[in-house]
Amino acid sequence: MDLEDALTLPEDFSGIVRLFPLPNFVLFPGAIQPFHIFEDRYRDLLEDALQGDQLIAMATLQPGWEPNYEGRPPLVETACLGRVISHTRLEDGRYNILLLGMHRIGILNELSEDRTFRLADVELLPDRYPQESSSTRPTMRRRFTETVCRYISQAAADQQKFENLISSDLPLGLMTDIFASTIDFDVNFKQELLAEQNVDRRCHLLLDRLVEFESSLNGNPLSFQFPIKFSDN
Repeated sequence: MDLEDALTLPEDFSGIVRLFPLPNFVLFPGAIQPFHIFEDRYRDLLEDALQGDQLIAMATLQPGWEPNYEGRPPLVETACLGRVISHTRLEDGRYNILLLGMHRIGILNELSEDRTFRLADVELLPDRYPQESSSTRPTMRRRFTETVCRYISQAAADQQKFENLISSDLPLGLMTDIFASTIDFDVNFKQELLAEQNVDRRCHLLLDRLVEFESSLNGNPLSFQFPIKFSDN
């Protein structure tokens, strides 16, 4: 399955999704994230997904989630729908999976079904490319790649990953999402980027933050983590 096919929703997609909420984590479209699944409710969620459409929505818990983690603490409204593209079941029933981010989604309301995991009705939030800035977008893309190149590690492997990415025909929105997922930004800023559907504004936000890093890096390269490390549920 190529990237275009992997990012295509099933024809019968109903808008009802399984929710995998975590604190301090944001998934982006186009990013591939490994997860180690061990909580019983999330094993149930994964097995349900594997028997169906393989779709899981990653949501971020709002601040103050700690006292009610085992329940249904409030979620940030903007989330990311993902597809399980690989899974391995371990001997003790736990799983290692790879989840590909597919689409921004807005959580409309949660469903009160009798399941161990959470479900929600969602809407798709497509990238927006304002017509009025179409003539300047190629320049913005070039500035974006040049800026990231200044901060990326000089390690051969990192440089090759970076060169492969910028030489592709990926849309600017998808490119910003992939970089946002691989660079070690704080979760609040990542959530701000995820919530921004306007690609031009998202790119400017990312560029401004990268420039801010210039003084704090003290000549050290920016961490470009791809593939991303495993996250525990």
